[in-house]
Parts: sequence; structure tokens; C-alpha cells
Amino acid sequence: MLVGTAGGLLVLPGTAAPLLDGDLTALARGPDGWWALVGRREVWRQGGDGWRRLTELPGPPGNCLLADAGGAWVGTAEAHLVRVSEEGTEPVGSFEAVPGRAEWYTPWGGPPDVRSLAAGPDGVLYANVHVGGIPRSVDGGATWEPTIEVDADVHQVLAAPLPAGRVLAATARGLAVSEDAGTSWRFETEGLHAAYCRAVAVVGGTVLLSASRGPRGGGAALYRRPLEGGAFERCRDGLPEWFDANLDTHTLHAEDGLAALGTPDRRVLASDDEGATWRE
Repeated sequence: MLVGTAGGLLVLPGTAAPLLDGDLTALARGPDGWWALVGRREVWRQGGDGWRRLTELPGPPGNCLLADAGGAWVGTAEAHLVRVSEEGTEPVGSFEAVPGRAEWYTPWGGPPDVRSLAAGPDGVLYANVHVGGIPRSVDGGATWEPTIEVDADVHQVLAAPLPAGRVLAATARGLAVSEDAGTSWRFETEGLHAAYCRAVAVVGGTVLLSASRGPRGGGAALYRRPLEGGAFERCRDGLPEWFDANLDTHTLHAEDGLAALGTPDRRVLASDDEGATWRE
């Protein structure tokens, strides 16, 4: 398991030294290996001879990564996108022309950010703007259009591993679900103690979702439910009764039947039974 920390990129079970030094902002696995964003500025790529620094972002600092066969997309502060590849680094000009962009905002008055990125098996790209909804691109990033309403307050978007057209999002209104690539959405909260959600993942046939009472956390918990629907149930076995702080975007991940959670108190918890039980 790769774990990005403020002190570097670690491997669990533990290794003698970090694979990469520095504050790991984001990790993404592409078809040809891993990508990493270090210190919100440096983009690194894993190859046959280990890790190498590919470039440094020219504009605002980065927040998230999405890798594909041609390179990586980087979502940045101030709600921009950057395309990084072996050929160079280029701002994505088409993202600046998303209809409704002037309505993006943050509650504290600062500029919005691209907080998370996702791609479906049909190639549709999704960029979660906080606060600005989920613009999508059906043509490889050439054009973008808005989907969910801005005030849904989206914190993470997820499109894989899901069937083509299905998209999930952790929002301030609960779990947002789309069956038509973001054209329409519904919000699901049954079983949650509160609707404010920051992180979402899918493992096997199960959705995992974090929820709390609000932006400052307090009473945060992890939930699970079948992917095809139904009420959420609290994940309890191996977890504390409550987490004091939010279980944030990018701290929850699942792949190959294993789910992992980075906790506010700096632990890594794992589950190999779709979130029913957890171990440190």
C-alpha cells in the first residue's frame, strides 16, 4: 500500500526510507505506473527505473491528479486545470470557458479550487470544483459543461470503478448519484446521521462514504451500503465511535478488494471485507 504523507511517500508494511521526500499532495495510478504531486508544485512519475521529477507547475499550486494513457490532469487552486505529459505542461484553456464559471465561489470569500478529478470507463472526464459543481468533458477535455448545481457543495467526484454513465459524489447534501454521466442527479441520505459528506469510495459491490455534522467536523463517521442502493449503515467494527475531525477528500480509497482510510489522528486503517471490519 502506498501512503502519501507530509513527510513523503511511504510503503506499508514499512520501508526504511520514503520513496519520495516532501509533502505528498496527491497520488494517481495510470496505465503505465504511478504519478505523484509533491509540495503542490512538483509532478513526479514512476517508471522502470524508479521515480523521476517530470515538471513543476507554472501557475497556482495543485490539489489533485488524474492519470491516463497520455499523461496526467492536475487540478489546481483558483479552479484551473493543467495537462502534464512527457511532451510538456500546458494549461487547459477550455476549462476557463465553462458556462457558469463566474458563479463559482467559496464560503470564506476566496477563489474556488479544483478539489478532485475522475474519469469514467467511457472516457468522460469530471472535475469537482469547490464550490462550483462538477463540470464534465465528453471530448477528452476539448470542451466542458456544468452538471450538478453549484450549491450542492461537492467535495469529491468518483466515476471508477463504476459502469459507464454512473457517477457518485460526496456533497454537503449527502451522496449524489447520477446514472446518465452527470445529466441528472439525486441525493441519498437514508441511514446517515448527518448529510455533510467529504469522501467516497467503491470496493466490490459496496459504497463507502464519510459523513459529519459540517465543515468543522465533529461527529464524523464512516458508512457503507450496497452499490445498487439501500440505506447506509455505520462502519463500527475496528473504528472509534466518532472521529473528531472530518474524514476528508482523498483519505478514503479502495482498489482490488481492499479499502483504506487515513484517519485524522494519523493512522492507516484497512478493510478486506468491503468495510464491514477494519484493522490498523
